[in-house]
Amino acid sequence: MATYLDFEKNIKQIDEDISSAKMKGDFPAIDILNKNLEKEVAKIYKNLSEYQKLQLARHPDRPYALDYMRALLDNYYELHGDRTYKDDESIVCYIGIFAGRKVVMIGEQKGRGTKNKIRRNFGMPHPEGYRKALRVSKMAEKFGLPIIYFIDTPGAYPGIGAEERGQSEAIARNLYELSRLNTKTISIVIGEGGSGGALALGVADRVAMLKYSVFSVISPEGCAAILWNDPTKQENATKAMKITAEDLKSLDLIDDVINEPIMGAHRDKESAIDEVGKYIVQILNSLDELSDEERLDRRYKRITSFGAFEENASN
Repeated sequence: MATYLDFEKNIKQIDEDISSAKMKGDFPAIDILNKNLEKEVAKIYKNLSEYQKLQLARHPDRPYALDYMRALLDNYYELHGDRTYKDDESIVCYIGIFAGRKVVMIGEQKGRGTKNKIRRNFGMPHPEGYRKALRVSKMAEKFGLPIIYFIDTPGAYPGIGAEERGQSEAIARNLYELSRLNTKTISIVIGEGGSGGALALGVADRVAMLKYSVFSVISPEGCAAILWNDPTKQENATKAMKITAEDLKSLDLIDDVINEPIMGAHRDKESAIDEVGKYIVQILNSLDELSDEERLDRRYKRITSFGAFEENASN
């Protein structure tokens, strides 16, 4: 069954009316209701607030990393383990054929259903997950394979065991190594990009976000708790933090915004996956035109431009 957010109540009612009309075989009513649905969708989704976009980014029906990988790749094969501790299943790594070329895809996987969510640790990687991602990235570099990263996590796992095994070092190591990796790389935020857990896969030649995804240094709930000592002010925090795709594009912190179906990727997964596939093809083709030196130089300049500012001389 579809999951509806609080601002989608009218859409839910129309969907239920359409289902009822289909059961009765009332085709004229179905046509009228479908037109009403289109009008309601346009009304709601063209005026979404930042907090509503956050809710969409976290929507449980959005396609996850494995949905993209298995739909886009042919002859794919999963790679496991960090060769140091164990296999962290909150990060998945695949090698396969995409649009006629061999590629590697690495992503954070949240999991659906209680059993899978626990297996994937709710998409919160341990240090061995980031070390697995780095190991596979270095393997891709060795064989000259492009890498596509899919970011979708509330953040790195903050447990004692993760800290004991070097969570912060693993994330920092990824930031360093991925910044100098000599192969074509693309990072795409497909849902929730939370904190360093997202940034660990967010260093690439091109960084993009789906239209209804978010990318932030801390969750809005955490921000509200710190600034106002009140987690219920998460809506205010979401607006102030500028974490939506449009905001980050305007600040030049990401390169591109990938369009989603107007009602979001959760309502039309195939179209969303198709848009992501077209984007990856376009960017890989553009990166093919650059030499290794040009590509690495552009990546370096892009990364070092973050946080740049200008001071106006006082009169």
